Amino acid sequence: MRLDQNLQQMASAAFETAFGRPIDAKDVSVQKTRKEFAGDRTIVCFPLARHSQCAPDATAHKLGEAMVHLDGPVQGFNVVKGFLNLELEASYWQDWLLGEASSPNYGIQPAGSAPHVMVEYSSPNTNKPLHLGHLRNNFLGHSVSRILEANGHTVTKVQIINDRGIHICKSMVAWRKFGDGETPESSGLKGDKLVGKYYVAFDKAYKEEVRGLVQDGMSEKEAEASAPILMEAQDTLRLWEGGDGDTVSLWKTMNSWVYAGFETTYATMGVEFDKLYYESDTYLTGKERVLEGLEKGIFEKTEDGAVWIDLTNDGLDRKLLLRKDGTTVYMTQDIGTALLRFQDCPDLDRQVYTVGNEQEYHFKVLFLILSKLGYEQADRCHHLSYGMVELPEGKMKSREGTVVDADDLMAEMFGIARDIAQEAGKLDGLDEEEQNSVFQRVGLSALKYYLLKVDPKKNMMFDPKASIDFYGNTGPFILFNYVRGRSILRKAETEPVSGGIACPEADEMDLIGLLHDFPEVIEESAITYNPSLLANWCYDITKAYSSYYQDHSILGADDDQVIALRLVITERFTRCLHLGMNLLGISLPERM
Repeated sequence: MRLDQNLQQMASAAFETAFGRPIDAKDVSVQKTRKEFAGDRTIVCFPLARHSQCAPDATAHKLGEAMVHLDGPVQGFNVVKGFLNLELEASYWQDWLLGEASSPNYGIQPAGSAPHVMVEYSSPNTNKPLHLGHLRNNFLGHSVSRILEANGHTVTKVQIINDRGIHICKSMVAWRKFGDGETPESSGLKGDKLVGKYYVAFDKAYKEEVRGLVQDGMSEKEAEASAPILMEAQDTLRLWEGGDGDTVSLWKTMNSWVYAGFETTYATMGVEFDKLYYESDTYLTGKERVLEGLEKGIFEKTEDGAVWIDLTNDGLDRKLLLRKDGTTVYMTQDIGTALLRFQDCPDLDRQVYTVGNEQEYHFKVLFLILSKLGYEQADRCHHLSYGMVELPEGKMKSREGTVVDADDLMAEMFGIARDIAQEAGKLDGLDEEEQNSVFQRVGLSALKYYLLKVDPKKNMMFDPKASIDFYGNTGPFILFNYVRGRSILRKAETEPVSGGIACPEADEMDLIGLLHDFPEVIEESAITYNPSLLANWCYDITKAYSSYYQDHSILGADDDQVIALRLVITERFTRCLHLGMNLLGISLPERM
């Protein structure tokens, strides 16, 4: 039984002893004691006063006295107004370290003990390479998947590849016009970068045409709608949807270049997927379901032949589902994707969509449409909305080619790690392959941690150099202290300690208390889809251990039982930290 549940039951029994009337254990609010007060756990007594018919502070005093006399871990208490601060026996933490905390799966719930969840992340367009925004998306979705698995859920990791539409046709048109048969092999470019090059080329040519039409007397709005290169892209889309052989062949070729490029980037990121969905497949399912919904009266057709759904009575707006020419929109594709996933996984409890916050309205509409189509899981689907990532230089624009390329940014992080390591002289004894492994691990940990430590809902500024600092709330700081702890444990293997362990002192109990919180942090991170809670726990526990290490000699204490206690604390710290960082998708090295 978890500590807080135990204290709730103790409080319930003590309350009946002190006041002669029972209360439900679930009505007792237990929380961690604030750092400025003495104690380990606090019971909020204001709500209990109406049951005790005493003032909150008097209720707290009488309840505390009764709890101290019960058989349990409470050895003392203090009262601050209506807050009862409980002080636990040191032997409780000692027993916990040697008992529950010794499990190699401490904090992890049994596999399959929670419902099946599907997590979507990445979901790129096949007209450009992955960029900084995709890094936050992938790290966030991948980490949430692992955290949900640790909380007992069966998790299926997926992405929807947006491999069709006008944006793809723009790259195709530009390649036909300006490419002269260029391929990844002939150019030396990764396939996604090559296709992205032509997406930028299209935008440049489009703007030049618009400018020329305006100079010839056309309004800017008319020029933007009738630029010849845009008309060609629209024709290409119609040809593709019509199954034109040459158009489909070029589409397959250019997409294959992009997929190969994506795979290389994902491998460097350290993320993976269980199943891929393609918009070129799912949009047809969506179109079929929309037409079925039209027959059932869920949707409506306007005079021009377009299909809409009216959600004004639900507090939303009218939403287009099929254009008047019968072509689909993003919503149609997302309906089809969702329904195919429910079909593929009959036991699926919910879908989690890792998509930027600019799409919040889109997902409100999607989930409502799924509900109207009769899918009860729709009410449990979740949009994992996250804020934009910017660099100190400002906002990125993919059409103008000012996006920060994911490959380039990761390479820059590896380079910064190399420079820091060389300056610090930390490469002695490592061959070139080992050095490169360290650079990549440190650089990638810095990047992932920096992007994950911020609440997903918040916009953030990413500073590459600040992220790789070995001091402060950074990935390298955590890696360094983990390696230090593992080094101590390796050394201790040649100096075995026999006998029991000493009872922890006050500063040790603070560190142990953070370790004790680990399962609750995982659970809360899973419930809220928020890896930043776990990331900041990793930092807090590392900071606490770093301070503890500075103030105490782990192996040099005079008492064998004190040495044993400090080694046990070090082992529990490194094991929980390794697991916590792994749930963030960060691999910790044994040596640096």
